[in-house]
Amino acid sequence: MSSDPRFSAYLKERIGLDVASVGEAIIDRAVRQRSQALQTQTADQYWQHLQSSHDEQQALIEAVIVPETWFFRYPESFATLARLAVARLAEIKQMRALRILSLPCSTGEEPYSIAMALLDAGMAPHQFKVLGLDVSPLSVERARRGVYGKNSFRGGDIGFRERHFTEQADGYRIDDRVREQVRLQVGNLLDPALLANEPTYDFVFCRNLLIYFDQPTQKQVFDVLKGLTHVDGVLFIGPAEGSLLGRHGMRSIGVPQSFAFSRHAEPVKAEPVFVPMPAPVPQRSAAPIPPKPRPFSLVPPAVTPIKTAQTDAGHLLSQIATLANEGKSAEARAACEQYLSNHPPAAQVFYWLGLLSDVAGSALEAQGYYRKALYLEPQHPQALMHLAALLESQGDNAGARRLQARAARSERADSESKR
Repeated sequence: MSSDPRFSAYLKERIGLDVASVGEAIIDRAVRQRSQALQTQTADQYWQHLQSSHDEQQALIEAVIVPETWFFRYPESFATLARLAVARLAEIKQMRALRILSLPCSTGEEPYSIAMALLDAGMAPHQFKVLGLDVSPLSVERARRGVYGKNSFRGGDIGFRERHFTEQADGYRIDDRVREQVRLQVGNLLDPALLANEPTYDFVFCRNLLIYFDQPTQKQVFDVLKGLTHVDGVLFIGPAEGSLLGRHGMRSIGVPQSFAFSRHAEPVKAEPVFVPMPAPVPQRSAAPIPPKPRPFSLVPPAVTPIKTAQTDAGHLLSQIATLANEGKSAEARAACEQYLSNHPPAAQVFYWLGLLSDVAGSALEAQGYYRKALYLEPQHPQALMHLAALLESQGDNAGARRLQARAARSERADSESKR
């Protein structure tokens, strides 16, 4: 029951998932898991059951979607939101509550982070409301429950947990004051009637979703997002999605590491507001890296020298990830150079250098680093996907597809080797 195109086509139709973005192995594994759970013997048997059972349709989607989220992921986005929200309230003379949308909201960490950030910034509960949407009823139900384990709290500063959660036997329960600011419901971005009768939103969070769609679906979803966002609103996206929005006429607001876009070419200005934010934690996945300092930046980022005594390769790789996640682009690049000066070339280091260059806007330099990573490790999954996205943003769709196919084959081979 492997690589049956019917299941990929079904997921493409239902949730817009592009098989090349996740690899056929992910879909094959989900189909096997569901087939085994139902004790169906053949792909045809499972397919027939899938067509007749709404519950099974949702179960297959749940098996493919693996939510990876935590509170205050990409912290500068929430700090920027708080500053912009205060300014937006002044613009509309506090005549109504701000409307904020989070989709996909997954298990609730993002919409609750939005509410906590605004409450910590001094906003009153009547001044804003948050709506969280997700295609997964299971995720929405977990979000409504509002109880989280330690994996949802990452980074060195989790003081918000003391302010907004109550510890109990099965985890940490979010306080009602935060919960009451957030409405949660099931919704599909590909549904043409999604929120059709509702006013537009001042701020929309849709992060790390567009990269899983092919170009026609990206355009379809972007049109929906643009329709949901107020003409003077701001759309927050994932770090790898900026070039996609740029192709559709939206521009960065110019705040490093916020990944925030608007329809206006000029940077959005807002008075600074202090918001306590946690520091992010190193991840194996692509980390957010701030773009080059903008002309209006008052103070350039300080560069902290890397301790020369710390030459262990594994420690340096971890340090690179930590610096990148903390938005310390110059220090992360210095750590990469230190690694290459003291150790044999490593694909992961060239990948980080590529990502640093990519998000900073140096596309040609980024391509060179990604290709060096792939020379050393031809199936490096992150380098493959990021180089594919870069080529696609430059109009080289054929080259992008070839890399995506390589990534899919690599994922499938890795999955099969683990059976």
